[in-house]
Amino acid sequence: MAYTTYDQYLQNEVLSADPLKLVNMLYRAAIEAVGAARRHLAAGEIRERSRKITKAWEILHELRQSLDDEQGGQLSASLRALYVYSQGRLIEGNAKQSDAPLAEVERILGTLHEGWSSLAGAPVEQSQTYQPVSCSY
Repeated sequence: MAYTTYDQYLQNEVLSADPLKLVNMLYRAAIEAVGAARRHLAAGEIRERSRKITKAWEILHELRQSLDDEQGGQLSASLRALYVYSQGRLIEGNAKQSDAPLAEVERILGTLHEGWSSLAGAPVEQSQTYQPVSCSY
């Protein structure tokens, strides 16, 4: 398979990224996939919509699998619940061909991406003492 310059750049970026940057990259990719799914939904492009929703679902699955409940505590549990909820909404949006669940997931991912991006500038000590706000789903 021939790699484009962009593919090589992306591969180098992933291989050299720290875990925080990798999570941000995954959020960014999931947001892009959901946005594309919404555009395909509006255009009636069923196959492409489903492919993009599947991509976003798989990214959320990887994020969920990467959680460490032992070290992450309540934050891991909250993120896990949010990822599972978002995956369910993606499936609902695909099955019902509805934009509202997809828009909700896009907003959730945007908020998570913003939060993780703000941590990138925080010293390690501050990010380790972060206390999540309780949410019920």
